[in-house]
Amino acid sequence: MEVTQEMESRIIEMAWEDRTPFEAIRSQFGLSESEVIRFMRVRLKRGSFKLWRARVSGRATKHARLRRGDVSRGYCPTQYKHK
Repeated sequence: MEVTQEMESRIIEMAWEDRTPFEAIRSQFGLSESEVIRFMRVRLKRGSFKLWRARVSGRATKHARLRRGDVSRGYCPTQYKHK
């Protein structure tokens, strides 16, 4: 798959978002969780990658099947506020 700069940016953004599950990335870009991990390893600096992995490891909101039923949106209500 040819990844444009815009797609790369969006995948990285979605991977960092706490409430965006890996399944959403798979749905939009066709990347499995392991492929997202590889993608992030290649594109982030080593320290940033380590921080990201620590953040998403074991986080229930990154996996649709582990989410609580009341988590229905992909982002926090305080995110993307209009200025």
